Amino acid sequence: MNRRRIIASGAAGIAGASALAAPNLASAQPRIRWRCPNSFPKTIDTLYGAAEIIARRVREMSDGAFEITVSGPGEIVPGLQILDAVGQGSVECGFTSSLFYFGKDPSLAISTTLPWGMASRGMFAWLNYGGGRDQLREVFRDQGVVAIPAGCTGAQMGGWLKKEIKTPEDLRGLKFRIAGLGGSVMAKLGVIPQQIAPSDIYPALERGVIDGAEYIGPYDDEKLGFGQVAKYYYYPGFQEIAPSSDLLINQRAWDGLPKAYQSMLEVASAEAWAATAAKYDVLNPPALRRLIAGGTQLRPYPREVMTALYRAAQELYAEIGAQNARFKRIHEHWDKFRLEQVQWFRVAEDSAANFVAVTTSQR
Repeated sequence: MNRRRIIASGAAGIAGASALAAPNLASAQPRIRWRCPNSFPKTIDTLYGAAEIIARRVREMSDGAFEITVSGPGEIVPGLQILDAVGQGSVECGFTSSLFYFGKDPSLAISTTLPWGMASRGMFAWLNYGGGRDQLREVFRDQGVVAIPAGCTGAQMGGWLKKEIKTPEDLRGLKFRIAGLGGSVMAKLGVIPQQIAPSDIYPALERGVIDGAEYIGPYDDEKLGFGQVAKYYYYPGFQEIAPSSDLLINQRAWDGLPKAYQSMLEVASAEAWAATAAKYDVLNPPALRRLIAGGTQLRPYPREVMTALYRAAQELYAEIGAQNARFKRIHEHWDKFRLEQVQWFRVAEDSAANFVAVTTSQR
């Protein structure tokens, strides 16, 4: 008997069995092509890139069978019309921040964050493990979409101003670009909130159409050139301490997906959420140093101002809740979780972090 022939025949048999046992995933699953417009311009590469992470991971996990094409604002859908386009089925999915659409339902803002909300770990925990997504599901169902948390900037900055803010009275009459319910909070202190697209903020500041603006943080704000037209850079970003952006998916499109594809989107979105927060933690510190070296004056909001903003936020939530039972229910759920997180972090993490911060500053 020819030993080489036996070995070759055995190898061929094993290869054939392996092929039968592990069929190509692309041939086993339906080929799906989706479009994903993005609310954030491509120049804001970290946040825009969250959608690209999702698209890449889904393509890899499906062996190319599930393809998502990401586009910038205005290429298919205007940046602030993602929710409408996805809900109506004009596109299959989109990447956006749900607080942009709080005028449709104030509860949508809670999916992103509320002023004086939780830090990133708390927000992720509430959404994914603390019942937040269950609370919000009917809100999104009413809009014809499914929402998956898919991006986070981490803590944002308070914004850019052309003059110093020393008391709450200094806010009165300021025209300030700010998104979501943060604008409603500032309006209680006499600010005139403005909703302006990112690409239009710089010229509005330069021409004096607005007196100040918040956007995200040092890395993105440096790119947009705000330090060239406004001197003072304030913190903290009370309006969006850890905003969560969403992958919105048309309800019918979601229902028609194989379970495996739904799981791919969940897994890829969770990675994108963590990745964007981590990238901003890497990119923001050197960007802030560059801004300061270029003449930016870093300023904390005075405690009196922060206290006034906090009180204004609580008044706003009570007012909205009195008119909107669903907002009241979801906010109470969110706020109970927030308070528990604050108490836990004071014991376990904030005490250590504060000690390290003080000790490090004395070196």
